[in-house]
Amino acid sequence: MDELGVAVVIEDDADVRNLLEGVLTQAGFEVHTAVDGRAGVEVVRSKQANVVTLDIGLPDIDGFEVLRRIRHFSNAYVVMLTGRTEEPDLLSALNAGADDYIAKPFRPRELRARVAAMMRRPRHEINGQRPAPAWGTPATAAPAPVSHDSAVLQHNGLTLNHRTRTVEIKGEPLGLTRSEFDLLQVLLRGGGAVCTRADLVRAVRGEFYEHDTYISEADERAVEVHVGNLRRKLKEDQLSPRWLQTVRGVGYRLAPSRPFEE
Repeated sequence: MDELGVAVVIEDDADVRNLLEGVLTQAGFEVHTAVDGRAGVEVVRSKQANVVTLDIGLPDIDGFEVLRRIRHFSNAYVVMLTGRTEEPDLLSALNAGADDYIAKPFRPRELRARVAAMMRRPRHEINGQRPAPAWGTPATAAPAPVSHDSAVLQHNGLTLNHRTRTVEIKGEPLGLTRSEFDLLQVLLRGGGAVCTRADLVRAVRGEFYEHDTYISEADERAVEVHVGNLRRKLKEDQLSPRWLQTVRGVGYRLAPSRPFEE
């Protein structure tokens, strides 16, 4: 197996499939391919994929259903690829468990950079599957130390532990996706300062999105989807939010501190 682990390309267009296979092989993955959804699910399962690129428009079952099936047994990083960028498609991809969403035609350098950004983020194991080593980091590297003060953040009855990647409300665990966790952590660390949508895009995308990197409308819509999902899981009161406030036309900030009501 190559250093970064296994990548699976699920794509029915031969030209795109060959391009993806070449980009990921050059990056350091052991690459396997599938031309339809059902075959792709089985390749991901049998090869224990670390990264999956998944076309939405497949000839048998669509990419959303493929992703739902993959999520039953795998915590692989998944990038959805499509020629469509409408918000319903974006919402469906993220709700189904995608880590990223990129429109065709894409630049190979951008795809590679986005995969690299995803792989810098921690993953939890599913059914004993080990996460891939971080992009550009030796597999034996120890995790970066986190100080006690910065590891646990609390606000209005909510506790976020950076070290364990867990969130609780009054001791009850809250299941969040990687992106939802990262967004919540950025807002908590901000302590009430306004975070623009561009700021939150960079939090989700990782180091690739520096301050001079162009932020697209699709990127900002993705953040809005993540925040909406996060609010639903938090069961926020739209009229009197306890954790996340919208700053109209700008972004989001942490709601003011107040006593937690039982």
